[in-house]
Amino acid sequence: MDFFISAAHAQEGAAGGGMIEFLIMIAIFFAIMYFLIIRPQSKRAKEHRALIEALSKGDEIVTNGGLLGKITEVGENFIRVELTDGVNVIVQRQSVSAVMPKGTMKDV
Repeated sequence: MDFFISAAHAQEGAAGGGMIEFLIMIAIFFAIMYFLIIRPQSKRAKEHRALIEALSKGDEIVTNGGLLGKITEVGENFIRVELTDGVNVIVQRQSVSAVMPKGTMKDV
């Protein structure tokens, strides 16, 4: 019967060798996840926090909802935005997605 099926023999190896390889693989996986997902996301959050803190009266902004307007009043948690002559809305500071260059509203 040994002609069709080769005999299986147990291989002797160092104890714990598989565990070290497993830990190295987990460390490499965590490093890849850190550099591809965690670090860029925290960098974007830090930039957005700086953008929110730097808002001032007269800045032209775009909100997360896509509204383009000029800041007329800045509060602690909310800002008043003038969308067009006589049309004002109050939005949360966190809803600002970008600060546009001066004169953007005139070009639109």
